[in-house]
Amino acid sequence: MVDVVLMQGFAGFMWLLSIALIIFSGFALFDAAVRREDAYRAADKKTKPFWMIILGLAFVVNLLFPILSFLPIIGLIATIVYMVDVRPAIRALPGGGRSRRGSSSDGPYGPWNGGR
Repeated sequence: MVDVVLMQGFAGFMWLLSIALIIFSGFALFDAAVRREDAYRAADKKTKPFWMIILGLAFVVNLLFPILSFLPIIGLIATIVYMVDVRPAIRALPGGGRSRRGSSSDGPYGPWNGGR
């Protein structure tokens, strides 16, 4: 009886860990998607399509395979590399590497301030 309870507890813990891993890789994929492509080159961190493919594969692998298999661990390593190395380097750039859309009052040399 005790072994059944322990196995159910372990299975529940592994399920929660798997969900956390899916959320973590999904966040990294979303974060990589919203960064500008030129920010990756400016930070000297491969290219945006490279990281989108790697993080997309990590996300799909985390959805399809159990957490104790080999592929989700590789995906976790790739996600951690992005989060602790690539993301901080891109965020350190001016503008944080995020896509920006100009205001309707922006001119060729910056925002128009009405002659002030």
